[in-house]
Amino acid sequence: MAESNPIIQLGNPTLRQKAAWVENIQDERIQEIIDNLIATVSQANGVGIAAPQVAESYRLFILASHPNARYPYAPLMEPTAIINPKIIAYSDEVVKGWEGCLSVPGIRGLVPRYQTIEVEYTDRNGELKTQTLTDFVARIFQHEFDHLDGIVFVDRLESTLDMLTEQEFQMRVVNKT
Repeated sequence: MAESNPIIQLGNPTLRQKAAWVENIQDERIQEIIDNLIATVSQANGVGIAAPQVAESYRLFILASHPNARYPYAPLMEPTAIINPKIIAYSDEVVKGWEGCLSVPGIRGLVPRYQTIEVEYTDRNGELKTQTLTDFVARIFQHEFDHLDGIVFVDRLESTLDMLTEQEFQMRVVNKT
């Protein structure tokens, strides 16, 4: 049965490591990590989570966009396991958007990301997939992809002036007061 895992926080050295390639996707341990990541991201009201965030240094993350308290305008999609991903193309257009991270609680940042990306990954059944992602889902993918290389969103900020506390974000951006 899937269980929620503790999410490690900024400062834990695992978050800064380059994650290992997943060799055997059908391995029982990898499938268990996938199930636990889905349970963890759901319980934490996240829209994505990478294996390194639960101290499992594998090139694996869950893309799980859905409207919730942290991202009320997120589009709805089924949680998807993204294994050994690659970004194979990206648009010239870069857009700044607000991001938070389950491993960096209480902080939001205005992060520049590609508006559109073409990606390749293997799903949990071992099938190679190619997709074009745009807007918020492209942002989630790039955020989680960074975790696989030891990068967190605060590393991408152009200025510390692009940071807010979660409380200020909720008041200014979500509630627009």
